[in-house]
Amino acid sequence: MFAVVRTGGKQYRVAAGDKIAVEKLAGEAGDKITLGDILLAGKDGEVADIANLTVAAEIIAQAKSEKVVVFKKRRRHNYRRKNGHRQQLTLLRIVSVG
Repeated sequence: MFAVVRTGGKQYRVAAGDKIAVEKLAGEAGDKITLGDILLAGKDGEVADIANLTVAAEIIAQAKSEKVVVFKKRRRHNYRRKNGHRQQLTLLRIVSVG
């Protein structure tokens, strides 16, 4: 069975055993959480009822993504700015969908 869940402003298609990286969630490694905002669920090409469906996940680690370099330049004005950003992530293992 799979489910489409929304967390951190993004949507993820998950099934039991999947590992995903989402926007930072509160908790420590080993904590169990429940992803509440379920948009769609299905099994074998059929759409299932999401009224009483839950998606349980376990936090694997709190991490940072790859660095994104932000470079600004205005030509002929001697203006250059270089910044970097690393987004905070939470790595999740989906325990069960159902």
